[in-house]
Amino acid sequence: MREPSRAFLLGPLLKGVSRSFYLTLRVLPARMRDPVGLAYLLARAADTIADTSLIPPERRLALLLSLRDQVNGAAADAALAASIATEVAGQQEQSDERILLESLGPALAVLAQLDPDDRQAVRQIVSTLTEGMEFDLRTFPDERTGRIVALREPEELDRYTYLVAGCVGEFWTSMTAAHMPGAIGEPDAMLRRGVRFGKALQMTNVLRDCGKDLRIGRCYLPATMLHQHGLSPQDLLLPGASLRARAMMRELVRKTLEHFHEAMAYTLAIPPRFIRLRLACLWPILIGMETLLLLVRNDNWLDCARASRVPRSQVYRILAYSLPMVLSNSLLRAWFARQVRSIDAVVR
Repeated sequence: MREPSRAFLLGPLLKGVSRSFYLTLRVLPARMRDPVGLAYLLARAADTIADTSLIPPERRLALLLSLRDQVNGAAADAALAASIATEVAGQQEQSDERILLESLGPALAVLAQLDPDDRQAVRQIVSTLTEGMEFDLRTFPDERTGRIVALREPEELDRYTYLVAGCVGEFWTSMTAAHMPGAIGEPDAMLRRGVRFGKALQMTNVLRDCGKDLRIGRCYLPATMLHQHGLSPQDLLLPGASLRARAMMRELVRKTLEHFHEAMAYTLAIPPRFIRLRLACLWPILIGMETLLLLVRNDNWLDCARASRVPRSQVYRILAYSLPMVLSNSLLRAWFARQVRSIDAVVR
């Protein structure tokens, strides 16, 4: 089989595996698309390795760490490529995921072709993201054991959200500063806001996917918070758990809203002339806030069959009504304030 080209990797394949994120990538300024897209591909491949439950966790961890070494410049390992292709790719139901895992060699070759600064930035973000995946594999039990393990403290959850998403805000900000002079006015402040931006999105994912994660033994809700509400991780699987854990969910939603305030400040600080960049930042906020609103109104939020997911049709409506707002800070502030009030009306 012919090796996939750079155009295929960063075009059709990226579209196939990135789903909604591809919408964001499409509106990114051209100079940012290749390094950001490649970082996404490499991180997605690593995540697929980490999440393939038919492979024992210790083997997944070994493959993940070997891939991280290669991203960081270790000599190509034909045995690793063969292992990923046979052990992991063969387990994927989605053909795009399988093709991605079989295309890691060409993807690493594209990484080597990037400008040195971009290459280093991609290596750093992929390394940090794989630390988050490593944390999962070392912290939680094998999905097939039936056991549930919870994170210990809120600080551990905060650190986790940095490793798997907050660091992306840093990467995004650094890439923007490097490729789009004038888009980032106060780099230090924007880096801090970028971290909070990523944490907002990941906390939304944690709350939305809590029911699904519990069923594979992962409880990201800290044990100390559960104890304060008279709950254990196992209690969250019992009938009526959504109601019993509702007060804790609302507490975490309020913390997530604090992060979203910083995400909105990040977006508003980008000059309106950078319309593509503003849209790329605005869309995750719009979808994330809509998800939070669904979540707080969901009386069965821990039922994975009733997860608070924004329908695809609604996503496209959100993208459409963002266009008249994107250039106006006052319109964006008004929209955000309305969403916050709607959520506050339920969680306060």
